[in-house]
Amino acid sequence: MTETSARFREFKMPDVGEGLTEAEILKWYVQPGDTVTDGQVVCEVETAKAAVELPIPFDGVVHELRFPEGTTVDVGEVIISVDVAPGSGEPAAEAAAPTQAPVAEAPAEPEAPKGRQPVLVGYGVAESSTKRRPRKGVPVPEQAAAAAVQAELNGHGAAPAIARPLAKPPVRKLAKDLGIDLATVVPTGPDGVITREDVHAAAAPVAEPAVSAGVSRETTPAPVAAVVSSDARETRIPIKGVRKATAQAMIGSAFTAPHVTEFVTVDVTRTMKLVEELKGDKEMAGLRVNPLLLIAKALLVAIKRNPDVNASWDEAAQEIVLKHYVNLGIAAATPRGLIVPNIKDAHDKTLPQLAASLGDLVSTAREGKTSPAAMQGGTVTITNVGVFGVDTGTPILNPGESAILAVGAIKLQPWVHKGKVKPRQVTTLALSFDHRLVDGELGSKVLADVAAILEQPKRLITWA
Repeated sequence: MTETSARFREFKMPDVGEGLTEAEILKWYVQPGDTVTDGQVVCEVETAKAAVELPIPFDGVVHELRFPEGTTVDVGEVIISVDVAPGSGEPAAEAAAPTQAPVAEAPAEPEAPKGRQPVLVGYGVAESSTKRRPRKGVPVPEQAAAAAVQAELNGHGAAPAIARPLAKPPVRKLAKDLGIDLATVVPTGPDGVITREDVHAAAAPVAEPAVSAGVSRETTPAPVAAVVSSDARETRIPIKGVRKATAQAMIGSAFTAPHVTEFVTVDVTRTMKLVEELKGDKEMAGLRVNPLLLIAKALLVAIKRNPDVNASWDEAAQEIVLKHYVNLGIAAATPRGLIVPNIKDAHDKTLPQLAASLGDLVSTAREGKTSPAAMQGGTVTITNVGVFGVDTGTPILNPGESAILAVGAIKLQPWVHKGKVKPRQVTTLALSFDHRLVDGELGSKVLADVAAILEQPKRLITWA
């Protein structure tokens, strides 16, 4: 934030991640002339890692939007200016900062209780002299009247008693993508909060079926503006957002870390039986149990048995950094592109805890609300190409990580079992690793251990 005068205050594009340099403005929620309050979300931006809603940290009337939707803006550039003293003929010196004395024109009001403030990276939390809007609950008559006045100022006509339905940002995003007006949704959550299930119920008559790959079509954003050639034989799509970040990361990884990929085909019939048994276990009630859960646990056990594989290469310091923790990345195909959020300290989690973390990770990724922090600090990754019917692949390392495990499709195949050819459930695993860090012997041991556990899942107990 900066102040061009005591009357107008500017809000800059913050660093909403860790060291990000730019973000694209996806949607403006306000227009010039609209009244805004401290903590109100004014726009949604997309970084190279996630979509984030930005709250403004002061009250006033929107004076100017510096960039239109679809513009990529550098961190630190002013994106919106706000008149913090609307209606005054001359700039007021007191408007620039919290005042110590009450304003002469307005009667003194009791100070509203201070709650948790939205924090933008690089700005921190500052004391505000403005009266804070309650986050939850039914507005009192004075608040309802104020909401009506604000709506009139914004040119939207009289506002209803509850100017803005209560819902969390992911739920608002879901409703927007489905074309559902939250004002028409009947809330069932505590304190009148609209839940995800409420939005789905309102959209049920027109909802589209989910995509077979597991990514819900309901969260697909509007396509990036593309240019079709005059003869309609080519289409050019701007490279931005997640796609741009993915391209840069893959180029950096492929030409920095010498990749080696090894493969193994394994009978996972016993693992698939265990998956079915766990689905009926009361300890796993309400949790999503699938083969990926046991594959993740198998990889964690293999890393415990071969800890040197969990490392990174520090080129600047000329050191190998051994990690005594595992932040397990899960590659996820989302409407915005490929992202790799990770489960922090996955090595310390029980199977039910790991299942819960996987479920949260997947649902958040589908909603397009994965935070930048969730994609930082990964140590090893799993990519499940089998969901697309692919047998295997040669995965590229996530930058800064030492290994990535690709899991192929699990298929019924003829297999020699106890001296006889029988139909068994079989898959192919591929492990890519950084050969600067991981020798062939170590990489082979890790892959062999994962395969051995999936063939005999009781090893999860004996080896753990």
